[in-house]
Amino acid sequence: GSVERMFAVLCEHYGGKWPLWLSPRQVMVVPIHKDWNDYSQGVRDKLHAEGFYADVDLSKATFQKKVRNAQVEQFNFQLVVGEAEVKNDTVNIRTRDNKVEGEKKVDELIDYLKQLRAD
Repeated sequence: GSVERMFAVLCEHYGGKWPLWLSPRQVMVVPIHKDWNDYSQGVRDKLHAEGFYADVDLSKATFQKKVRNAQVEQFNFQLVVGEAEVKNDTVNIRTRDNKVEGEKKVDELIDYLKQLRAD
């Protein structure tokens, strides 16, 4: 009974926008074009290796639709991958509220996510 009550309190408090440490949908990697699918899957694999839940949208949907789907599904972060990101070994970070955080190296992103998870 008390576990269910606590879960109900958390649901009400966060309104479905779970913090990173509790979220079942932490990161969605969004390749702009299918040419960047392999790099995107490599980013996902690095995140998985560090214990994060990450997925890649390999659908044939438009870029805008992929980002919108990730927002609707309440992923904490969308990592956009295009040609520049592949060349620089980076990702372009967006939050679920569509705030663009900018480009970060993948290893810097992992450190950032670890810090968020710990807080």
